[in-house]
Amino acid sequence: MRALAGFALLAAIAFAVDGTFAVAQDAAGDKVVATVDGKAITEGDMKLAEGEIGSELGQLPADVRRRALAEYLIDNQLFANAAEAAKLGDTPEFQKYMAYLRQRALREQFFEKTLKGSVSEDEAKKIYNERVAQMKPETEFAARHILVADEAKAKELRAKIAAGEDFAKLAGENSTDPVSKKDGGFLGYFGMGQMVPEFEAQVAKMQKGELSEPVKTAYGWHIIKLEDRRQKQPPTFEQVKDTIMNSLAVRKAQEKSAELRGKAKVDYVDADIKKMVEEQQKKQAEAMEAAKKAAEQGAQPAPGAAAPATPPAAKP
Repeated sequence: MRALAGFALLAAIAFAVDGTFAVAQDAAGDKVVATVDGKAITEGDMKLAEGEIGSELGQLPADVRRRALAEYLIDNQLFANAAEAAKLGDTPEFQKYMAYLRQRALREQFFEKTLKGSVSEDEAKKIYNERVAQMKPETEFAARHILVADEAKAKELRAKIAAGEDFAKLAGENSTDPVSKKDGGFLGYFGMGQMVPEFEAQVAKMQKGELSEPVKTAYGWHIIKLEDRRQKQPPTFEQVKDTIMNSLAVRKAQEKSAELRGKAKVDYVDADIKKMVEEQQKKQAEAMEAAKKAAEQGAQPAPGAAAPATPPAAKP
């Protein structure tokens, strides 16, 4: 299937032409995109193909991407026709594979329609607001630097900058940092923990526009100019909404799985798998028992102490 997707992609890029697609409809009213020996490929099929191989088509232009999906479905139909002619659809292997695909499709439909469909934007927004409220204020910095091999060179360049020469120009001409020198030594915004300790310690005590004395790190000697310092802002809800909603859907799926397993009779027939499951269940049971005992001991008064007048508050 992936090989067919690759072929379709190459075909779309090599033979993409201007034009419109068929606007006929199949018996179900779905717009027809193409036909193969009279069999319709519809917009519904295109949507399914997009879900299957869309991520493999990268950032193709919309028209080329659409063509690639159509070519994929055409090849899909051609190979399916060939398989039918060879009576591969009558084999036990095919029937078993179809049964597996049906189970997988039903699982995906249950996830999309029942679990994911039950996740509301209000739920996601509540989680977002809770997480934002828990975030600690964090300062981020924007700085330029010039990196050189020795202290004498660093002092020489700092003196030139202090006398009025352009920092960015000197960084481009002298810095040994191959990445930042192209941007005049600019490092962009960064938070604590992203730079080496000596560099961060210097930046943390600087004010906007200030020029540092030479700072030694494992990479050499730095001259630092602080361009800005600000409070890091959390991502907006819209930026993380899909991620939160997907996480909620996965959590609901895990809860539903536990519920369904609790109602079902699952027997592990394979001896090795059964042994692994039993060992895991034993460890879980031991951990739960240990936690229960620890909770009970924590709730009891120390020997010789008077019992509390009221029950202790529940621990979070």
